[in-house]
Amino acid sequence: MKRLATLAFAAVLAALSFVAPPAALAQKSCADCGRVEAIRYVEQKGQGTGLGAIGGAVVGGVIGHQIGSGRGNTVATVAGAAGGAYVGNEVEKNRRTSAYWEVRIKLDGGATRTFTYTAQPTVREGERVKLIDGGRRLALIAN
Repeated sequence: MKRLATLAFAAVLAALSFVAPPAALAQKSCADCGRVEAIRYVEQKGQGTGLGAIGGAVVGGVIGHQIGSGRGNTVATVAGAAGGAYVGNEVEKNRRTSAYWEVRIKLDGGATRTFTYTAQPTVREGERVKLIDGGRRLALIAN
């Protein structure tokens, strides 16, 4: 009888050793979940198409031509055209500037993905998130 109780106790211990601890069961794998590693605001200066430079050169040349006479007039016209071209090009670049928010997320699977948003994200660095619609939106999840 004592031997039977010992065998039964040993069988119960062996069965318990195959059961996963509760903490491991509570942590489910989520392919679309991760932690926000970094958030940064990016301002990218636009490219000039040349139209701003051409327009600026014309306006600068006309204004420069109204200054002085003779050789001074020619120098002022050329300087006005060059300065106008530069200013016109810079104005065009500034008008084409784009700004966005870049969010880098370390996914639970180990991969790192970066997403861009036109509006400031509602999440912060270090928070756990779930990607919704392929990352178009982020949902905050509990740790």
